Amino acid sequence: MEFNEDVSLDTSQVEDLRGAGGGGGFGPRIALGGGGLGIVGLLIYFVLNQFGGVGGGLPASTSGVGNGQQVNNSDLQSECKTGKDANTNHDCAIVAFVNSIQGYWDDQFARSNLTYKPAVTNFFRGGVRTGCGSATSDTGPFYCPADSEVYIDLSFYEELKTRFGTQGGAFAEAYVLAHEYGHHVQNLLGTSNRVKEGSGPASDSVRLELQADCYAGVWAKHATTAPSSKGGKPLIRNVSDADIRNALDTASKIGDDYIQKELGGGRVDPSQFTHGTSAQRQKWFNTGLQSGNPNSCNTFDTSNLG
Repeated sequence: MEFNEDVSLDTSQVEDLRGAGGGGGFGPRIALGGGGLGIVGLLIYFVLNQFGGVGGGLPASTSGVGNGQQVNNSDLQSECKTGKDANTNHDCAIVAFVNSIQGYWDDQFARSNLTYKPAVTNFFRGGVRTGCGSATSDTGPFYCPADSEVYIDLSFYEELKTRFGTQGGAFAEAYVLAHEYGHHVQNLLGTSNRVKEGSGPASDSVRLELQADCYAGVWAKHATTAPSSKGGKPLIRNVSDADIRNALDTASKIGDDYIQKELGGGRVDPSQFTHGTSAQRQKWFNTGLQSGNPNSCNTFDTSNLG
């Protein structure tokens, strides 16, 4: 995939906290089904968190930031101006994805006579303090409903390839972000407040996560036409079949059953499912992708989740 080189990026939608010294050791820890969450599934804890977590750092060549460097939004503002920068700079590509995803949802909400409230994506390294408590990189990417913001340690993308075994690629990274913004949409629409705590193959937690996957697929369908926040022109020039395959591959490697079997000791326990199986995650991303319609993502009215 490529970005349109002449479209401006909006770095105000991203907060770079990587030079702030972390924050994972302060305040109450975010915990599955408790702490600042209240409802299982409001944060996208990839189930590996239950089996030892995700660790490791991101090489400077991947993140664009060396150990010990102080990074702040002024660097993003100077480096990430247009889609041309997104084609060559990983950080700028993430900014572009955030802009595209939010541009789509802003337009979609307006078409439904609703108001979309943008959510900031925070880049952090090691640990971070949020409205939901403190978290470490082991958490994986997540959305905090208390402050309506997305958090990601960009090293997670390397972990997806090296430990989860995904093919990776830019559009796979976009899928992860689009899923998190799916949770933001759920929060804005009040869906999150109506779900019940619990786990299991038909739990509200699984339905919430699969709906976020479906919303990610809806954005993917419109990725090349979604207006940017600056100027209204689309940021993404093209999306190939290989890009879609990479996104689906990522979905298959973060299903509850795959993670429990391949990374958690080999035993699959459906009673502990919180995100859905690999097949379900692929199915619902595809549902959104094929329909391009958020109304097709009503996982809560579907007795058979696939």
